[in-house]
Amino acid sequence: MPTRTETDSLGSIEIDVDRYWGPQTERARRLFRIGTERFPPGLIGAFGIQKQAAAEANLALGVLPEALARPIIAAAAELAAGKFDDEFPLPVWQTGSGTQTNMNANEVLANRANELLGAPRGARAPVHPNDHVNRGQSSNDSFPTVMHIAAARAVTALVPRLGRLRAALEARAAQWSGLVKLGRTHMMDAVPVTLGQEFGAWARQIALGQERLAAVMPRLLALAQGGTAAGTGLNRHPDFDRVFCARAAALTGLAFTPNPDKFEGMGAHDALVELSGMLNVIAVSLMKLGNDIRLLCSGPRGAIGELIVPADGLASSIMPGKTNPTQCEALTMLAAQVIGHHTAVTVAGAQGMLELNVFKPVIIHNVLAAIRLLGDGAESFAEHMIDRLEPDPARIAAHLGRSLMLATALNPHIGYDKAVAVAKRALAEDIPLRAAAVALGVTTGEEFDRWVRPAEMTHPGGDDA
Repeated sequence: MPTRTETDSLGSIEIDVDRYWGPQTERARRLFRIGTERFPPGLIGAFGIQKQAAAEANLALGVLPEALARPIIAAAAELAAGKFDDEFPLPVWQTGSGTQTNMNANEVLANRANELLGAPRGARAPVHPNDHVNRGQSSNDSFPTVMHIAAARAVTALVPRLGRLRAALEARAAQWSGLVKLGRTHMMDAVPVTLGQEFGAWARQIALGQERLAAVMPRLLALAQGGTAAGTGLNRHPDFDRVFCARAAALTGLAFTPNPDKFEGMGAHDALVELSGMLNVIAVSLMKLGNDIRLLCSGPRGAIGELIVPADGLASSIMPGKTNPTQCEALTMLAAQVIGHHTAVTVAGAQGMLELNVFKPVIIHNVLAAIRLLGDGAESFAEHMIDRLEPDPARIAAHLGRSLMLATALNPHIGYDKAVAVAKRALAEDIPLRAAAVALGVTTGEEFDRWVRPAEMTHPGGDDA
């Protein structure tokens, strides 16, 4: 393909003539041929926001001429809008500060700004990638700032996606609040509950996940921008961090503030480890949800079978008419992946050595991947599983009617030991609890019917008449 020759402080290099990136990106592209993982559009867009806010701040503070700031701002806005996603070829696996991707952004924006000013790509003038696009910045404070911008925006989008699942679960909880069924603890028969209570518990887990995400947001909104190379703020205007955060807030609608300790914001990424932990909790909640639904759907004849797996148009390759809980399997697999993402973030977060954590790319890669999986999974499970589930009332009634644990309702009236005897007699002779109680002489049939009422056993107190 046709190339252009670009020269920087390290020498000359050939670059595809159609590309906006420059020498630093090209050298990195050839050097880091590792894996297939690339940063998602969310991170690239966050770079556009960061560079636009920086140019606007530098313009407002009088350290960047308007003739240069305006085209940089325009180019950064295009970057934030996704126009240059294909101009970021570098893998996640690069320098741990994210320097190569920061320079990738600087070069793309410098070339685009120069293009807007009528200069050819690769001119490095009048707009220079380091001197102007990167003015008052370092990769060491810019990349963590971009990490926080991307993560905060992604969390803001994730909360309503979880809300879709929460609403579906809450609707089912209300719909089936009166459907009494067999409860199970230790994977064994237990006292009665309602199907609505089971769905309500899952809805509560998702609601708490949303609350956890809201709680971590203040730490995500504190930005390291302004620390420059090591946290001291060398080579930037004294008010740059304050003005930058005001501009970033205006561009995103998020209340970004300067991190009061830039050393903490660059040398540690505890806020992102905390966020990852919240995502991990949500993954655990989804794992339980998917597994519980799978168990209640199991069968339909050889196991619990109290819920009916929605027909999804998919079938077994060999067993005719078999409908599998595909959505449960997808949800629990992605939950396992998110748990793995958290392990990677935990290890990476522990690599804050002196003034710089050098595992930044892998941290944000895993955080954003986890957020995407949780959002996709929650919406898919709500639409294709929860919204379409139906109970099997006959199956539910059969299981409840044969439950030995209904004997628990006898405890206040005949005592625990006699109630045990009733349950054992019923199990040994495969007879109803009522018949066993009457045969043992511990109750009359009328007393049993008055004392053992499953619906009354699903809330505190019940009817002790």
